[in-house]
Amino acid sequence: MSESTRLRPSLTSTTTVASSAKACCHTSPQHTAGIDAPVVALVGAPNTGKSTLFNALTGSRVTMGNWPGTTVEVSRGVWRTTLTAPTCDCESCTCVSDDHPLAITLLDLPGAHSLDAHSPDEQLTRGLLQDGPVDERPDLCVITVDASRLAHGLYLVAQVRELATRVVVAVTMSDIAAQRDVTLDTARLSRELGCPVVAADPRRRTGFVALATVVRTALADPVPAPRPTPITDDDLVLDDDRFTWLSDAADTATVASGHDRLTLSDKVDRWVTAPVTGPVLFLAVMWAVFQLTTTVAAPLQDSLDRFFSGPVSGAATSLLTLLHLHGTWVEGLVVNGLVAGVGMLLTFVPLMALMFLLLALLEDSGYLARAAVVTDRLMRTMGLPGRAFLPLVVGFGCNVPAISATRILPDARQRLLTVLLVPFTSCSARLTVFVMLGTVFFGKYAGTAVFGMYVTSVALVVLVGLLLRRTLWRTMGAEPLIIDLPAYHLPTLRLTGAVVWQRLRGFLKTASGIIVATVCAVWLLQSLPATGGQSFGHVPVEDSVYGVAARTIAPAFAPAGFGQWQTASALLVGFVAKEAVISSWAQTYATEQPQPGQAGLLGDQIRAAFEQSSGGHPLPAVLAFMVFLLAYTPCVATLAAQRREVGLRWTVFGVGIQLATAWLLAVAVFQIGRLFW
Repeated sequence: MSESTRLRPSLTSTTTVASSAKACCHTSPQHTAGIDAPVVALVGAPNTGKSTLFNALTGSRVTMGNWPGTTVEVSRGVWRTTLTAPTCDCESCTCVSDDHPLAITLLDLPGAHSLDAHSPDEQLTRGLLQDGPVDERPDLCVITVDASRLAHGLYLVAQVRELATRVVVAVTMSDIAAQRDVTLDTARLSRELGCPVVAADPRRRTGFVALATVVRTALADPVPAPRPTPITDDDLVLDDDRFTWLSDAADTATVASGHDRLTLSDKVDRWVTAPVTGPVLFLAVMWAVFQLTTTVAAPLQDSLDRFFSGPVSGAATSLLTLLHLHGTWVEGLVVNGLVAGVGMLLTFVPLMALMFLLLALLEDSGYLARAAVVTDRLMRTMGLPGRAFLPLVVGFGCNVPAISATRILPDARQRLLTVLLVPFTSCSARLTVFVMLGTVFFGKYAGTAVFGMYVTSVALVVLVGLLLRRTLWRTMGAEPLIIDLPAYHLPTLRLTGAVVWQRLRGFLKTASGIIVATVCAVWLLQSLPATGGQSFGHVPVEDSVYGVAARTIAPAFAPAGFGQWQTASALLVGFVAKEAVISSWAQTYATEQPQPGQAGLLGDQIRAAFEQSSGGHPLPAVLAFMVFLLAYTPCVATLAAQRREVGLRWTVFGVGIQLATAWLLAVAVFQIGRLFW
């Protein structure tokens, strides 16, 4: 049995043997290269273009899943390689070529600087490449190395070359190296390393044919002998040997100008990462992002709102009338449920697309890495672990992957603390509610109001983290953030567009299923009478099971200025998903007054509800509501992720902290705010 064949069961099947009950990835026909396909692992340090290369090579043929026996997620995709140039004028791996392509299962392993494992992510990489059985290792490793910092990336190459495995080095960032007057001779580096070396630019999609050629050639060759090392048990001696080897290889293969000069990135970083100007610039950039988002997206949202509340609702009503379903419960489900609830959510698609676009531009340009450095300085001043900032940044997009990202932290107490803090980061689902309320209540200052919620989110993370450290984890020391700052790039249209579409599609895919299910559940509860004498589907919403349950909890929010049952019910639905807050409002008010075609009706009704519940102080009341929405439990998916990472007991503990913090802050905001507004 060949090595490739022995490796297949644990990589491609979710139902094969008992020892592989938890497959590394979900499989589907379009996302698998076949059970006999060779397996290639992409390995490399963060910010070397590894994941960008993976996405470029695999296109849309990608799945995510946990590796067997771990909670670490690994991306897997299909790389269809060719040996000759494509027939078109681009080098995309998806183009038709003159030869027969070979499908390869490509794994994107977690970023690692070395095989010295200090976190669950690094332990997976080490276990798969070094500690695990030989017949369960990948057939070949492609190691990405930054050409502008060649020696830095070669330490991992040195360690992998000491193993009995095929290795190909993909050199990225050659354009950055050229800006620093550094020229790399890949042929000479290949001779020094004893393995193929190829220059590839995943951002501009060049070098893919050469990479495919050397990979297929290496797969056809026998496994090379490991790099000889000193026979010793002394790790220092072994490290000295590695550093000497990689230093010699780097010196031989690179030609520098002979003088150090500051690059544009170095000059800009003097201001961007400075103690004073750095934070000020960061706040200014984020304010501009939210201001631009709300300003540009608002007209598009209004147009879509009028479209769904007018033509779509009217068309649905006319169709149901033709089918003799007018006035039945079916009309209530379709018009007041699906059209009102799902339609309201879809009006936020332009907002999410624009937000994802702006953040992708900041990320692709290299600025977000600088923002991590700037914010880390503040986080460490407040006593939080420096490396914990990275998953917290992810949390501002979505809390679920942020909780998974805590695995990069080596200390179990740091992981636990960070998991408890992630729900206080304002995810993109909350953004939809913030923008709607900001537009309704603050008008042209909506962007500033939304920006204020994100500043409040950062403050909550810091304050709650500081409180927990000084009570439960007093002995835990903070660690500095260690991060490789990539050079500034001019964002590329292809990469930025792919990132935006991937995130928008993920948002819609996740939200659509949850929202449709929630809309149907809310409609059912609103259609069920709480008392006798009323029929199903023909009950005033305040007398339904939904309305009675909401009225029961509404008094708890009266001190915060939003004790109306319609508002309380939206928060109940928000436990499922924050996007559902808006759809539940739309359903509730559509059921109360089904008047299709009246633009702005929902916003007017929400404004009237806050005006009444606050006793004439709507602005502090809506601010209190936004703070409560920010601080209380994000969604059931986040709770599931927390339970998976830290267990049920700590998850319940976290929910208690979130609810207590949310209620106390909301009451304080309203009670103080009404003294001034």
